[in-house]
Amino acid sequence: MSTESDSKRKTMIVAIPIADGCLAMHFGHCQEFALIEVDVATKEIVGERRLTPPPHEPGVLPAWLAELGANVIIAGGMGGRAQALFAENAIQVVTGAPALPLAEIVSGYLAEKLETGDNLCDH
Repeated sequence: MSTESDSKRKTMIVAIPIADGCLAMHFGHCQEFALIEVDVATKEIVGERRLTPPPHEPGVLPAWLAELGANVIIAGGMGGRAQALFAENAIQVVTGAPALPLAEIVSGYLAEKLETGDNLCDH
């Protein structure tokens, strides 16, 4: 039996930190975030918007992205405290993402074929 919230949740938002038009290796040092909207049923990208984040301070970016409806953040690297703050905001964290075009990163994630490496952040 589906609930009203199940029927409303047709999309998910994947947040990707960007620097110079590419995946930022550390989310806290990004110039902007791509918020990529995905149709959950078809696993297709249906929209993208780019936003300038607020200043990087502990806890600010996870709360900001949660307010924007992000469900997942994919980054090259992220410290443990930031990962915990994203978890507190019900945002799944994927680290060690490769420097690929954004659509390729999201498509790989959705197909469960995104090859991730080491978390590029050690704090």
